[in-house]
Amino acid sequence: MFGRKYPAKESDSPASVDEDDLPTANTYVPSPAVGEPITTSYDSDLHVPCPAHTTERRLVSRIDVHVVPFLVVLYLLAFLDRVNVANARAFGLEADLHMAPNSVEYNTALTIFFVPYIVLEIPSNILLKRFSPRVWLSVCCLGFGLVSVCQGLVQSYAGLLATRFFLGVFECGMFPGCFYLLGMWYRRSEAQKRFSLFFSSTSLAGAFGGLLASAIGNLDHVRGYRGWRWIFILEGVLTFCVGLVFLFTFPSFPEQATWLSEDERAYVRARLEADQGRNAAERKITLADVKTVMSDVKVWLGGLMYFGLIVPAYSYAYFAPTIIGVYGYSPIQTQLRSVPPWAAAFGLAMLVAVASDWARHRFLFAILPICISIAGFAILFNVHNHVDVEYAALFLIAAGTYSAMPVIVCWFNMNLGGHHRRAIGTAWQIGFGNIGGIIATYSFISTDAPLFKKGYSICVSFICLSAASCCLYALAIARENRRRTKAVQDVGLTEYEKTELGDLNPEFRYML
Repeated sequence: MFGRKYPAKESDSPASVDEDDLPTANTYVPSPAVGEPITTSYDSDLHVPCPAHTTERRLVSRIDVHVVPFLVVLYLLAFLDRVNVANARAFGLEADLHMAPNSVEYNTALTIFFVPYIVLEIPSNILLKRFSPRVWLSVCCLGFGLVSVCQGLVQSYAGLLATRFFLGVFECGMFPGCFYLLGMWYRRSEAQKRFSLFFSSTSLAGAFGGLLASAIGNLDHVRGYRGWRWIFILEGVLTFCVGLVFLFTFPSFPEQATWLSEDERAYVRARLEADQGRNAAERKITLADVKTVMSDVKVWLGGLMYFGLIVPAYSYAYFAPTIIGVYGYSPIQTQLRSVPPWAAAFGLAMLVAVASDWARHRFLFAILPICISIAGFAILFNVHNHVDVEYAALFLIAAGTYSAMPVIVCWFNMNLGGHHRRAIGTAWQIGFGNIGGIIATYSFISTDAPLFKKGYSICVSFICLSAASCCLYALAIARENRRRTKAVQDVGLTEYEKTELGDLNPEFRYML
Protein backbone atom coordinates (compact mmCIF):
# COMPACT_ATOMS: atom_id res chain seq x y z
CA MET A 1 0.00 0.00 0.00
CA PHE A 2 1.00 3.58 -0.50
CA GLY A 3 1.56 5.57 2.66
CA ARG A 4 0.03 4.33 5.86
CA LYS A 5 -2.85 1.93 6.30
CA TYR A 6 -5.43 2.80 8.95
CA PRO A 7 -7.92 0.56 10.71
CA ALA A 8 -11.62 1.29 10.53
CA LYS A 9 -13.00 3.29 13.44
CA GLU A 10 -15.72 1.89 15.66
CA SER A 11 -17.03 5.29 16.64
CA ASP A 12 -18.26 8.08 14.41
CA SER A 13 -17.31 10.72 16.94
CA PRO A 14 -14.46 13.07 16.07
CA ALA A 15 -13.20 12.60 19.59
CA SER A 16 -12.54 8.93 18.85
CA VAL A 17 -9.82 9.82 16.35
CA ASP A 18 -6.44 9.85 18.06
CA GLU A 19 -3.80 12.30 16.98
CA ASP A 20 -1.58 9.42 15.83
CA ASP A 21 -4.36 8.18 13.55
CA LEU A 22 -4.70 11.36 11.53
CA PRO A 23 -3.93 11.04 7.79
CA THR A 24 -0.29 11.27 6.83
CA ALA A 25 1.20 13.95 4.62
CA ASN A 26 0.90 11.56 1.71
CA THR A 27 -2.89 11.32 2.07
CA TYR A 28 -4.92 14.07 0.50
CA VAL A 29 -8.01 14.92 2.57
CA PRO A 30 -10.72 16.92 0.77
CA SER A 31 -12.16 20.01 2.34
CA PRO A 32 -15.91 20.01 3.00
CA ALA A 33 -18.11 21.90 0.58
CA VAL A 34 -19.41 25.30 1.61
CA GLY A 35 -22.18 24.83 4.14
CA GLU A 36 -21.42 21.11 4.43
CA PRO A 37 -20.90 19.70 7.94
CA ILE A 38 -17.52 18.12 8.55
CA THR A 39 -17.90 14.39 8.09
CA THR A 40 -16.90 11.82 10.68
CA SER A 41 -17.41 8.83 8.38
CA TYR A 42 -14.17 7.22 7.28
CA ASP A 43 -13.14 4.98 4.42
CA SER A 44 -13.05 1.36 5.59
CA ASP A 45 -9.28 0.94 5.86
CA LEU A 46 -7.55 4.01 4.42
CA HIS A 47 -8.94 6.51 6.94
CA VAL A 48 -10.06 8.91 4.21
CA PRO A 49 -13.05 11.06 5.32
CA CYS A 50 -16.18 10.47 3.23
CA PRO A 51 -18.71 13.24 2.40
CA ALA A 52 -21.48 13.34 5.01
CA HIS A 53 -24.32 12.87 2.53
CA THR A 54 -23.07 9.50 1.24
CA THR A 55 -20.99 6.44 2.15
CA GLU A 56 -18.05 4.69 0.56
CA ARG A 57 -20.17 1.70 -0.46
CA ARG A 58 -22.88 3.89 -1.98
CA LEU A 59 -20.37 5.98 -3.91
CA VAL A 60 -18.49 2.95 -5.27
CA SER A 61 -21.83 1.52 -6.39
CA ARG A 62 -22.54 4.74 -8.27
CA ILE A 63 -19.13 4.53 -9.91
CA ASP A 64 -19.90 0.94 -10.94
CA VAL A 65 -23.13 2.03 -12.60
CA HIS A 66 -21.60 5.02 -14.40
CA VAL A 67 -18.34 3.38 -15.55
CA VAL A 68 -18.32 -0.42 -15.81
CA PRO A 69 -21.37 -1.06 -18.08
CA PHE A 70 -20.07 1.38 -20.70
CA LEU A 71 -16.66 -0.29 -20.79
CA VAL A 72 -18.17 -3.77 -20.94
CA VAL A 73 -20.43 -2.87 -23.87
CA LEU A 74 -17.64 -1.03 -25.70
CA TYR A 75 -15.15 -3.87 -25.50
CA LEU A 76 -17.81 -6.49 -26.19
CA LEU A 77 -18.53 -4.73 -29.49
CA ALA A 78 -14.84 -4.25 -30.26
CA PHE A 79 -14.00 -7.91 -29.66
CA LEU A 80 -17.10 -9.02 -31.55
CA ASP A 81 -16.11 -6.97 -34.61
CA ARG A 82 -12.57 -8.30 -34.34
CA VAL A 83 -13.26 -12.04 -34.19
CA ASN A 84 -16.52 -12.32 -36.17
CA VAL A 85 -14.33 -13.10 -39.17
CA ALA A 86 -14.05 -16.61 -37.67
CA ASN A 87 -17.84 -16.95 -37.79
CA ALA A 88 -17.93 -15.47 -41.31
CA ARG A 89 -15.41 -18.05 -42.47
CA ALA A 90 -17.88 -20.83 -41.70
CA PHE A 91 -20.44 -19.20 -44.02
CA GLY A 92 -18.37 -19.09 -47.19
CA LEU A 93 -16.14 -16.00 -46.90
CA GLU A 94 -13.09 -17.72 -48.41
CA ALA A 95 -14.93 -19.11 -51.41
CA ASP A 96 -16.72 -15.84 -52.23
CA LEU A 97 -13.49 -13.82 -52.12
CA HIS A 98 -11.68 -16.47 -54.21
CA MET A 99 -9.10 -17.20 -51.53
CA ALA A 100 -6.87 -20.14 -52.42
CA PRO A 101 -7.85 -23.36 -50.61
CA ASN A 102 -5.37 -24.80 -48.10
CA SER A 103 -3.40 -21.53 -48.16
CA VAL A 104 -2.50 -19.06 -45.41
CA GLU A 105 -4.45 -16.20 -46.96
CA TYR A 106 -7.05 -16.34 -44.18
CA ASN A 107 -4.27 -16.31 -41.58
CA THR A 108 -2.70 -13.29 -43.29
CA ALA A 109 -6.02 -11.44 -43.13
CA LEU A 110 -6.03 -12.07 -39.38
CA THR A 111 -2.42 -10.99 -39.00
CA ILE A 112 -2.67 -7.63 -40.76
CA PHE A 113 -5.10 -6.46 -38.07
CA PHE A 114 -2.31 -6.61 -35.47
CA VAL A 115 0.19 -4.40 -37.31
CA PRO A 116 -1.46 -1.04 -36.48
CA TYR A 117 -3.01 -2.52 -33.34
CA ILE A 118 0.42 -3.07 -31.80
CA VAL A 119 2.21 0.03 -33.10
CA LEU A 120 -0.46 2.59 -32.18
CA GLU A 121 -1.42 1.53 -28.65
CA ILE A 122 0.92 3.84 -26.71
CA PRO A 123 0.09 6.87 -28.94
CA SER A 124 -3.59 6.02 -28.49
CA ASN A 125 -3.35 6.12 -24.68
CA ILE A 126 -1.54 9.47 -24.88
CA LEU A 127 -4.30 10.85 -27.11
CA LEU A 128 -6.94 9.40 -24.77
CA LYS A 129 -5.54 11.45 -21.92
CA ARG A 130 -5.37 14.54 -24.14
CA PHE A 131 -8.93 14.37 -25.54
CA SER A 132 -10.64 12.49 -22.63
CA PRO A 133 -11.93 8.90 -22.78
CA ARG A 134 -15.44 10.02 -23.73
CA VAL A 135 -14.30 11.67 -26.95
CA TRP A 136 -11.42 9.42 -27.96
CA LEU A 137 -12.94 6.00 -27.26
CA SER A 138 -16.31 6.99 -28.73
CA VAL A 139 -14.68 8.19 -31.96
CA CYS A 140 -12.74 4.92 -32.15
CA CYS A 141 -16.01 3.01 -31.65
CA LEU A 142 -17.62 4.89 -34.53
CA GLY A 143 -14.58 4.16 -36.68
CA PHE A 144 -14.39 0.41 -36.19
CA GLY A 145 -18.17 0.09 -36.55
CA LEU A 146 -17.99 1.78 -39.95
CA VAL A 147 -15.02 -0.34 -41.01
CA SER A 148 -16.88 -3.51 -39.99
CA VAL A 149 -19.75 -2.55 -42.30
CA CYS A 150 -17.23 -2.01 -45.12
CA GLN A 151 -15.78 -5.44 -44.37
CA GLY A 152 -19.15 -6.93 -45.32
CA LEU A 153 -19.14 -5.08 -48.65
CA VAL A 154 -15.66 -6.03 -49.94
CA GLN A 155 -15.46 -7.82 -53.28
CA SER A 156 -11.90 -9.15 -53.17
CA TYR A 157 -9.21 -10.52 -50.89
CA ALA A 158 -7.32 -7.22 -51.18
CA GLY A 159 -10.39 -5.38 -49.91
CA LEU A 160 -10.56 -7.72 -46.92
CA LEU A 161 -6.91 -7.01 -46.10
CA ALA A 162 -7.49 -3.23 -46.29
CA THR A 163 -10.53 -3.32 -43.99
CA ARG A 164 -8.78 -5.58 -41.48
CA PHE A 165 -5.87 -3.12 -41.36
CA PHE A 166 -8.12 -0.14 -40.61
CA LEU A 167 -10.06 -2.21 -38.08
CA GLY A 168 -6.76 -2.51 -36.20
CA VAL A 169 -6.20 1.26 -36.47
CA PHE A 170 -9.51 2.08 -34.78
CA GLU A 171 -9.51 -0.75 -32.26
CA CYS A 172 -5.96 -0.23 -30.98
CA GLY A 173 -7.09 2.10 -28.18
CA MET A 174 -9.99 0.04 -26.86
CA PHE A 175 -8.31 -2.46 -24.57
CA PRO A 176 -5.47 -0.43 -23.00
CA GLY A 177 -7.66 2.66 -22.86
CA CYS A 178 -10.46 0.92 -20.99
CA PHE A 179 -8.07 -0.74 -18.54
CA TYR A 180 -6.32 2.61 -18.02
CA LEU A 181 -9.66 4.29 -17.29
CA LEU A 182 -10.74 1.56 -14.87
CA GLY A 183 -7.47 1.88 -12.98
CA MET A 184 -8.15 5.58 -12.42
CA TRP A 185 -11.43 4.88 -10.59
CA TYR A 186 -10.80 1.96 -8.25
CA ARG A 187 -8.47 0.99 -5.43
CA ARG A 188 -6.26 -2.02 -5.95
CA SER A 189 -8.11 -4.24 -3.46
CA GLU A 190 -11.45 -3.71 -5.24
CA ALA A 191 -10.28 -3.57 -8.85
CA GLN A 192 -10.08 -7.23 -9.85
CA LYS A 193 -13.85 -7.85 -9.97
CA ARG A 194 -14.29 -4.82 -12.23
CA PHE A 195 -11.30 -5.71 -14.42
CA SER A 196 -12.53 -9.29 -14.83
CA LEU A 197 -16.09 -8.21 -15.57
CA PHE A 198 -14.76 -5.86 -18.24
CA PHE A 199 -12.32 -8.41 -19.63
CA SER A 200 -14.98 -11.11 -19.60
CA SER A 201 -16.87 -9.10 -22.18
CA THR A 202 -14.55 -11.01 -24.55
CA SER A 203 -16.19 -14.22 -23.34
CA LEU A 204 -19.62 -12.66 -23.69
CA ALA A 205 -18.66 -11.48 -27.18
CA GLY A 206 -17.55 -14.98 -28.11
CA ALA A 207 -20.79 -16.50 -26.85
CA PHE A 208 -22.96 -13.73 -28.26
CA GLY A 209 -21.07 -13.86 -31.56
CA GLY A 210 -21.73 -17.57 -31.96
CA LEU A 211 -25.45 -17.16 -31.26
CA LEU A 212 -25.72 -14.10 -33.47
CA ALA A 213 -23.82 -15.74 -36.31
CA SER A 214 -26.07 -18.81 -36.19
CA ALA A 215 -29.12 -16.52 -36.48
CA ILE A 216 -27.67 -14.17 -39.11
CA GLY A 217 -26.51 -17.17 -41.12
CA ASN A 218 -30.16 -17.81 -41.93
CA LEU A 219 -30.12 -14.56 -43.96
CA ASP A 220 -27.93 -16.26 -46.55
CA HIS A 221 -28.75 -14.89 -50.04
CA VAL A 222 -31.26 -12.36 -48.67
CA ARG A 223 -31.14 -9.28 -50.99
CA GLY A 224 -28.33 -11.00 -52.85
CA TYR A 225 -25.91 -11.01 -49.90
CA ARG A 226 -24.33 -14.14 -48.46
CA GLY A 227 -24.67 -14.84 -44.73
CA TRP A 228 -21.08 -13.86 -43.92
CA ARG A 229 -21.67 -10.37 -45.36
CA TRP A 230 -24.73 -9.89 -43.15
CA ILE A 231 -22.63 -10.84 -40.09
CA PHE A 232 -20.22 -7.96 -40.75
CA ILE A 233 -22.88 -5.45 -41.85
CA LEU A 234 -25.40 -5.93 -39.05
CA GLU A 235 -22.80 -6.13 -36.27
CA GLY A 236 -21.04 -3.06 -37.70
CA VAL A 237 -24.26 -1.04 -37.82
CA LEU A 238 -24.96 -1.97 -34.19
CA THR A 239 -21.48 -0.81 -33.15
CA PHE A 240 -21.78 2.49 -35.04
CA CYS A 241 -25.14 3.31 -33.42
CA VAL A 242 -23.77 2.56 -29.94
CA GLY A 243 -20.76 4.80 -30.70
CA LEU A 244 -23.10 7.71 -31.45
CA VAL A 245 -24.74 7.28 -28.04
CA PHE A 246 -21.36 6.94 -26.28
CA LEU A 247 -20.20 10.23 -27.77
CA PHE A 248 -22.54 11.96 -25.32
CA THR A 249 -22.69 9.50 -22.43
CA PHE A 250 -19.33 7.69 -22.10
CA PRO A 251 -17.48 8.17 -18.76
CA SER A 252 -14.18 10.04 -18.34
CA PHE A 253 -11.63 10.37 -15.55
CA PRO A 254 -12.79 11.21 -11.99
CA GLU A 255 -11.56 14.79 -12.41
CA GLN A 256 -14.00 15.22 -15.33
CA ALA A 257 -17.05 13.40 -13.89
CA THR A 258 -19.98 15.83 -13.98
CA TRP A 259 -22.26 13.31 -12.23
CA LEU A 260 -20.18 13.67 -9.04
CA SER A 261 -20.32 16.71 -6.78
CA GLU A 262 -17.11 18.57 -5.99
CA ASP A 263 -16.70 16.97 -2.56
CA GLU A 264 -17.38 13.51 -4.06
CA ARG A 265 -14.71 14.06 -6.73
CA ALA A 266 -12.31 15.16 -4.00
CA TYR A 267 -13.11 12.04 -1.99
CA VAL A 268 -12.59 9.73 -4.98
CA ARG A 269 -9.21 11.36 -5.61
CA ALA A 270 -8.30 11.15 -1.93
CA ARG A 271 -9.04 7.45 -1.52
CA LEU A 272 -7.04 6.60 -4.65
CA GLU A 273 -4.13 8.78 -3.51
CA ALA A 274 -4.12 7.06 -0.12
CA ASP A 275 -4.02 3.69 -1.88
CA GLN A 276 -1.71 4.43 -4.83
CA GLY A 277 -0.25 7.92 -4.41
CA ARG A 278 -0.98 11.13 -6.32
CA ASN A 279 -1.67 10.49 -10.01
CA ALA A 280 -0.59 13.79 -11.64
CA ALA A 281 -3.71 13.89 -13.80
CA GLU A 282 -3.00 17.47 -14.79
CA ARG A 283 0.44 16.66 -16.17
CA LYS A 284 1.21 15.90 -19.84
CA ILE A 285 3.00 12.70 -20.78
CA THR A 286 6.45 13.25 -22.31
CA LEU A 287 8.96 11.17 -24.23
CA ALA A 288 11.14 11.15 -21.10
CA ASP A 289 8.29 9.43 -19.25
CA VAL A 290 8.22 6.70 -21.89
CA LYS A 291 11.98 6.18 -21.53
CA THR A 292 11.77 6.02 -17.73
CA VAL A 293 8.91 3.53 -17.71
CA MET A 294 10.54 1.29 -20.29
CA SER A 295 13.79 1.14 -18.30
CA ASP A 296 12.00 -0.78 -15.53
CA VAL A 297 12.49 -4.56 -15.78
CA LYS A 298 9.12 -5.15 -14.08
CA VAL A 299 7.42 -3.45 -17.03
CA TRP A 300 9.05 -5.89 -19.43
CA LEU A 301 7.95 -8.83 -17.29
CA GLY A 302 4.41 -7.43 -17.34
CA GLY A 303 4.52 -7.48 -21.13
CA LEU A 304 5.79 -11.07 -21.21
CA MET A 305 3.07 -12.26 -18.81
CA TYR A 306 0.40 -11.00 -21.17
CA PHE A 307 2.28 -11.94 -24.35
CA GLY A 308 2.37 -15.59 -23.30
CA LEU A 309 -1.39 -15.80 -22.85
CA ILE A 310 -2.35 -13.85 -25.96
CA VAL A 311 -1.25 -16.73 -28.21
CA PRO A 312 -3.69 -19.31 -26.77
CA ALA A 313 -6.38 -16.65 -26.25
CA TYR A 314 -6.44 -15.50 -29.88
CA SER A 315 -5.87 -19.03 -31.13
CA TYR A 316 -9.07 -20.03 -29.39
CA ALA A 317 -11.01 -16.92 -30.42
CA TYR A 318 -10.08 -17.19 -34.09
CA PHE A 319 -10.00 -20.96 -34.54
CA ALA A 320 -12.53 -22.47 -32.11
CA PRO A 321 -15.18 -22.67 -34.89
CA THR A 322 -12.57 -24.30 -37.14
CA ILE A 323 -11.61 -26.84 -34.45
CA ILE A 324 -15.24 -27.62 -33.63
CA GLY A 325 -15.99 -27.87 -37.36
CA VAL A 326 -13.60 -30.81 -37.80
CA TYR A 327 -15.80 -32.79 -35.40
CA GLY A 328 -18.33 -33.04 -38.23
CA TYR A 329 -20.94 -30.45 -37.27
CA SER A 330 -22.87 -28.25 -39.72
CA PRO A 331 -22.04 -24.50 -39.88
CA ILE A 332 -25.05 -23.62 -37.70
CA GLN A 333 -24.28 -26.37 -35.15
CA THR A 334 -20.63 -25.27 -35.11
CA GLN A 335 -21.64 -21.73 -34.14
CA LEU A 336 -24.02 -22.94 -31.44
CA ARG A 337 -21.47 -25.33 -29.93
CA SER A 338 -18.91 -22.51 -29.72
CA VAL A 339 -21.13 -20.74 -27.15
CA PRO A 340 -20.93 -22.96 -23.99
CA PRO A 341 -17.10 -22.79 -23.56
CA TRP A 342 -17.31 -18.98 -23.65
CA ALA A 343 -20.04 -19.07 -20.99
CA ALA A 344 -17.83 -21.30 -18.81
CA ALA A 345 -14.95 -18.83 -19.27
CA PHE A 346 -17.13 -15.97 -18.04
CA GLY A 347 -18.28 -17.91 -14.97
CA LEU A 348 -14.80 -19.01 -13.88
CA ALA A 349 -13.30 -15.56 -14.53
CA MET A 350 -15.80 -13.92 -12.18
CA LEU A 351 -15.28 -16.57 -9.48
CA VAL A 352 -11.51 -16.08 -9.68
CA ALA A 353 -11.93 -12.29 -9.55
CA VAL A 354 -14.12 -12.34 -6.44
CA ALA A 355 -11.74 -14.71 -4.67
CA SER A 356 -8.71 -12.65 -5.70
CA ASP A 357 -10.19 -9.40 -4.37
CA TRP A 358 -11.26 -11.14 -1.16
CA ALA A 359 -7.74 -12.51 -0.62
CA ARG A 360 -6.10 -9.26 -1.86
CA HIS A 361 -3.72 -11.45 -3.80
CA ARG A 362 -3.08 -11.91 -7.52
CA PHE A 363 -0.18 -14.29 -8.17
CA LEU A 364 -1.82 -17.62 -7.27
CA PHE A 365 -5.05 -16.58 -8.97
CA ALA A 366 -3.10 -16.14 -12.20
CA ILE A 367 -1.14 -19.41 -11.95
CA LEU A 368 -4.05 -21.73 -11.14
CA PRO A 369 -6.16 -20.83 -14.23
CA ILE A 370 -3.01 -21.15 -16.35
CA CYS A 371 -2.69 -24.75 -15.15
CA ILE A 372 -6.33 -25.40 -16.14
CA SER A 373 -5.61 -24.12 -19.65
CA ILE A 374 -2.51 -26.31 -19.97
CA ALA A 375 -4.60 -29.34 -18.99
CA GLY A 376 -7.08 -28.54 -21.77
CA PHE A 377 -4.39 -28.33 -24.44
CA ALA A 378 -2.77 -31.53 -23.13
CA ILE A 379 -6.07 -33.38 -23.68
CA LEU A 380 -6.43 -32.08 -27.25
CA PHE A 381 -2.83 -32.98 -27.99
CA ASN A 382 -3.28 -36.60 -26.89
CA VAL A 383 -6.95 -37.49 -27.44
CA HIS A 384 -8.10 -37.82 -31.06
CA ASN A 385 -11.00 -40.28 -31.16
CA HIS A 386 -13.39 -39.11 -28.43
CA VAL A 387 -15.33 -36.06 -29.62
CA ASP A 388 -17.01 -35.46 -26.24
CA VAL A 389 -13.67 -35.43 -24.42
CA GLU A 390 -12.11 -33.15 -27.03
CA TYR A 391 -15.07 -30.78 -26.81
CA ALA A 392 -14.81 -30.77 -23.00
CA ALA A 393 -11.14 -29.79 -23.33
CA LEU A 394 -12.23 -26.59 -25.09
CA PHE A 395 -14.03 -25.61 -21.87
CA LEU A 396 -10.78 -25.94 -19.91
CA ILE A 397 -8.84 -23.92 -22.48
CA ALA A 398 -11.34 -21.08 -22.70
CA ALA A 399 -12.06 -20.93 -18.96
CA GLY A 400 -8.41 -21.15 -17.89
CA THR A 401 -6.99 -18.70 -20.41
CA TYR A 402 -9.70 -16.08 -20.12
CA SER A 403 -9.67 -16.25 -16.30
CA ALA A 404 -5.91 -15.75 -16.00
CA MET A 405 -5.66 -12.85 -18.46
CA PRO A 406 -7.71 -10.27 -16.50
CA VAL A 407 -5.83 -11.12 -13.32
CA ILE A 408 -2.50 -10.56 -15.03
CA VAL A 409 -3.56 -7.26 -16.57
CA CYS A 410 -5.15 -5.95 -13.36
CA TRP A 411 -2.17 -7.08 -11.27
CA PHE A 412 0.32 -5.26 -13.46
CA ASN A 413 -1.85 -2.21 -14.17
CA MET A 414 -2.73 -1.49 -10.55
CA ASN A 415 0.91 -1.84 -9.49
CA LEU A 416 1.75 1.17 -11.68
CA GLY A 417 1.46 4.51 -9.88
CA GLY A 418 0.43 7.78 -11.50
CA HIS A 419 -1.33 8.71 -14.74
CA HIS A 420 1.86 8.84 -16.80
CA ARG A 421 3.35 5.50 -15.67
CA ARG A 422 0.00 3.73 -15.89
CA ALA A 423 -0.88 5.13 -19.32
CA ILE A 424 2.47 4.10 -20.78
CA GLY A 425 2.82 0.80 -18.91
CA THR A 426 -0.68 -0.42 -19.71
CA ALA A 427 -0.36 0.45 -23.40
CA TRP A 428 3.04 -1.26 -23.49
CA GLN A 429 1.74 -4.46 -21.89
CA ILE A 430 -1.23 -4.69 -24.24
CA GLY A 431 0.73 -3.55 -27.30
CA PHE A 432 3.69 -5.85 -26.78
CA GLY A 433 1.42 -8.70 -25.71
CA ASN A 434 -0.58 -8.48 -28.90
CA ILE A 435 2.48 -9.44 -30.91
CA GLY A 436 1.33 -12.86 -29.75
CA GLY A 437 -1.77 -12.31 -31.86
CA ILE A 438 0.38 -12.48 -34.98
CA ILE A 439 1.84 -15.79 -33.81
CA ALA A 440 -1.65 -17.09 -33.03
CA THR A 441 -2.96 -16.34 -36.51
CA TYR A 442 -0.37 -18.68 -38.06
CA SER A 443 -0.54 -21.38 -35.36
CA PHE A 444 -3.56 -23.17 -36.83
CA ILE A 445 -3.40 -23.63 -40.59
CA SER A 446 -5.62 -25.73 -42.82
CA THR A 447 -2.96 -28.29 -43.69
CA ASP A 448 -2.63 -29.26 -39.99
CA ALA A 449 -6.29 -30.28 -39.71
CA PRO A 450 -7.80 -32.23 -38.06
CA LEU A 451 -5.21 -32.83 -35.33
CA PHE A 452 -3.64 -29.32 -35.17
CA LYS A 453 -0.74 -30.68 -33.09
CA LYS A 454 1.56 -27.83 -34.13
CA GLY A 455 -0.96 -25.25 -32.93
CA TYR A 456 -1.52 -26.96 -29.59
CA SER A 457 2.24 -27.25 -29.01
CA ILE A 458 2.75 -23.55 -29.73
CA CYS A 459 -0.04 -22.57 -27.34
CA VAL A 460 1.30 -24.68 -24.46
CA SER A 461 4.81 -23.28 -24.96
CA PHE A 462 3.62 -19.70 -24.69
CA ILE A 463 1.41 -20.45 -21.68
CA CYS A 464 4.51 -21.78 -19.93
CA LEU A 465 6.33 -18.55 -20.85
CA SER A 466 3.51 -16.58 -19.21
CA ALA A 467 3.66 -18.72 -16.06
CA ALA A 468 7.44 -18.27 -15.80
CA SER A 469 7.09 -14.49 -16.28
CA CYS A 470 4.42 -14.36 -13.55
CA CYS A 471 6.81 -16.12 -11.16
CA LEU A 472 9.66 -13.72 -11.99
CA TYR A 473 7.37 -10.68 -11.63
CA ALA A 474 6.13 -11.92 -8.25
CA LEU A 475 9.71 -12.43 -7.07
CA ALA A 476 10.72 -8.97 -8.33
CA ILE A 477 7.95 -7.07 -6.54
CA ALA A 478 8.25 -9.14 -3.35
CA ARG A 479 11.97 -8.41 -3.27
CA GLU A 480 11.36 -4.71 -3.92
CA ASN A 481 8.76 -4.53 -1.13
CA ARG A 482 11.23 -6.10 1.33
CA ARG A 483 13.97 -3.72 0.25
CA ARG A 484 11.75 -0.67 0.74
CA THR A 485 10.58 -1.90 4.15
CA LYS A 486 14.18 -2.23 5.35
CA ALA A 487 15.27 1.09 3.84
CA VAL A 488 15.07 4.51 5.49
CA GLN A 489 11.40 5.49 5.56
CA ASP A 490 11.74 9.25 5.21
CA VAL A 491 14.18 10.18 2.45
CA GLY A 492 13.06 13.81 2.26
CA LEU A 493 11.08 13.61 -0.97
CA THR A 494 8.67 16.44 -1.74
CA GLU A 495 5.07 15.69 -2.75
CA TYR A 496 5.94 16.65 -6.32
CA GLU A 497 8.86 14.18 -6.38
CA LYS A 498 6.64 11.41 -5.00
CA THR A 499 4.08 12.14 -7.70
CA GLU A 500 6.73 11.98 -10.41
CA LEU A 501 8.08 8.67 -9.11
CA GLY A 502 4.66 6.97 -9.03
CA ASP A 503 5.18 3.35 -7.98
CA LEU A 504 8.94 3.99 -7.78
CA ASN A 505 8.24 6.08 -4.68
CA PRO A 506 9.98 4.34 -1.70
CA GLU A 507 6.70 4.53 0.25
CA PHE A 508 4.73 2.61 -2.43
CA ARG A 509 4.09 -1.10 -1.80
CA TYR A 510 3.32 -3.50 -4.65
CA MET A 511 0.42 -5.96 -4.37
CA LEU A 512 1.50 -9.55 -4.70
